[in-house]
Amino acid sequence: MPFTKEQLKIIEDTIKNSLRKKFQTYKPETSHMPFHYRLLGRDRMALFSFIHSMNTTFGTSIFEPVAETLANLNFKFAQKQYVVGDTISEQAQSEIQRIINELTMGKNPNKVEETERIRKVCNKGRMNKLKTMKVD
Repeated sequence: MPFTKEQLKIIEDTIKNSLRKKFQTYKPETSHMPFHYRLLGRDRMALFSFIHSMNTTFGTSIFEPVAETLANLNFKFAQKQYVVGDTISEQAQSEIQRIINELTMGKNPNKVEETERIRKVCNKGRMNKLKTMKVD
């Protein structure tokens, strides 16, 4: 499905704003690396540091917002850095492990079947507390 002009504009603006912010706030991570400077030169080290910083920026400031924008075009709900639940049933945990074991042994993945297997047991058995985490 092709993007509308409005959707392309949102994606372009996300990328432009992120790059502008990076250019305005960039500071090299370290200023004292005598071995690296002698081996590669200050200019190359500065360039490497900047490129490394840009790669990090792309991961956090560009890819995630663009992915969220694209996901919102196809799904009812999409959110970056989503906080998942903090409990799981023992039976669901066991079923997930069985699925992982089957896949490791060479079984072909079947997302619909695997999801249904987990849903059948997701509220059965003792509920275990988990550390809350964010997912991309």
